Parts: sequence; structure tokens; C-alpha cells
Amino acid sequence: MTEHETAHDRDGAQVSTGTTVEPGETAEAAIPELVIISGMSGAGRSTAAKCLEDLGWFVVDNLPPALIPTMVELGARSQGNVARIAVVVDVRGRQFFDALRESLADLDSRGVTRRIVFLESSDDALVRRFESVRRPHPLQGDGRITDGIAAERDLLRELRGDADLVIDTSSLNVHELRAKMDAQFAGDEEPELRATVMSFGYKYGLPVDADLVVDCRFIPNPHWVPELRPFTGLNEEVSGYVFGQPGVKEFLDRYTELLQLIATGYRREGKRYVTIAVGCTGGKHRSVAVSEKLAARLASEGVETVVVHRDMGRE
Repeated sequence: MTEHETAHDRDGAQVSTGTTVEPGETAEAAIPELVIISGMSGAGRSTAAKCLEDLGWFVVDNLPPALIPTMVELGARSQGNVARIAVVVDVRGRQFFDALRESLADLDSRGVTRRIVFLESSDDALVRRFESVRRPHPLQGDGRITDGIAAERDLLRELRGDADLVIDTSSLNVHELRAKMDAQFAGDEEPELRATVMSFGYKYGLPVDADLVVDCRFIPNPHWVPELRPFTGLNEEVSGYVFGQPGVKEFLDRYTELLQLIATGYRREGKRYVTIAVGCTGGKHRSVAVSEKLAARLASEGVETVVVHRDMGRE
């Protein structure tokens, strides 16, 4: 791979390598950790990969196996920016599998520490999952789903035997699978929770991606105060008016306490991103002021927080 050639991340976006690797060159920095995620189609490879991505790993989906050693070498040249790499391998043919085996042998000869995570599931569970989404198995061809499962199981038998971690997802839900991945890769650190606090106006509709909705329409509206009407909730006088109303400070205190309880549950269930939508009528005054204060509270408690004012400026 030469300068500015690209790989693709899990969302299909191109990731510029921005470096040149010549054969036989030695990496200039510590070799990154490497995890190879494989297993049966429908067994949860994407969920496992997403979990590692949330834990800070650089995740590459469907990277050709022959490029895995190059990816590791590029990570070593990133000066610590890519310290942990996870590669999702989708084995769909004998030639593809042979390339993977050669890459693993290459990594072993270089002394690269790598782990293979294999996602397993029963035939019955896989059939139910494919039927529920009404998609064919990638290897079934003109046959049945069970034919594709059998073919894939045969292709993956050797890789499964070499796996460092096999997770049977037959009876696991998404949260339980994430918990198992966390137990293996999160270490002793408590999973991070990232929050987006979004102000909005009810008259423009609820945000479709909201996990929690806070209704601020119980607060007297600064819109009806002529000297405050032109400004937004970012204005100190508007914010002072909002939080000077009876019960508003207490409301923020109680809601922050509630979020602490919810955050604990989210971490336990493996949920790392939460969108808190704070609404008023127009999304200009009350929701903006409350969003700013709420985000500041969350940030002071160690939650990585982003504030978005969806409808401010639409009037």
C-alpha cells in the first residue's frame, strides 16, 4: 500500500493511510494490539466490532486478509494514534481463507500479538435471525439457509479451532454480547458514556434520535417578555430569567440525579451514547438555557457531552 491509498472503516468511509510502507522496513513505534473478529454470519460480528469501536479501537470491516499485516505496520507508524486495531473478517471462500491463513502466519513470524474472537451460534438461532430480516445467507446460493450455514461452518472450522475466544450467541441478546466483550476488552475501567444534549422546538417536531425527552414548557416563556424576545437562551439575561422562575433550579437538580441513575443502567447494559432532547415551544429560549446548564452539569461529572441547538435561529 503506497502513500494515500485507502482502507475503509466500518461505516464504509475511506480512511487515508497517509504513509508509505516499503517491504522489509521496520516499524518505528510499538506494534498495536490486534484483534481479528470472525465467525458465523448472523452470530453478532457487527455488534462485537461496534463494542470494540466504542472502547476506542480502530475498527476495519471486511479488510482483505492479505492487507492485515500492512494495516498493523501502518498502525505501528502512527506514533501511538492507532494503538489497537480490530479487523472484521468475513470468510466466504476457500481462496479468501487461504489468504487469511497466510496473513496469520506472517504476523506470527513477526512476533505480532494477535487474538481471534470467533462468534458462534446454533443453526436454529441463525435460521431464525436470517428469516426475521428476510435475507438469504451469503453462501446459500440457490439452496436453503441451512445449506449456506453448513458451507460457512465447514470453511470456518479451522479458524474456530485457532480462536482465542469463542462466544456462543445462540441465547444472547445484543446487551449480553456487549457485556461479554466488555468483560474481555474493557479492563478494569468503567465504560464511558457520551451524551448529546439537544434543544428543540415542539412545533418543529420531536428529534427522531432522542433517547430521553425533557419538556420545559412548564417554565414561563421569555417570548412574552418584550425585552427578552429577540435573544436566545444563550443570553445571560434570558438564562437568568428562566432559572429565576420557581422550581426550575430544583427541577435541574432532580433531573441530574435521575440521569446519574439512568447512566449507571446504560453502562451496565453496554449503551455508550445517549441523546437527551430538551424541548420548549420554539426551541429558542427555555430549552436552550436548560440544555446549556444540563450539559455543564453532566460535563462536571465526567460525562463527555456535546450540545446541539437544533431549532435555534429558525424563527
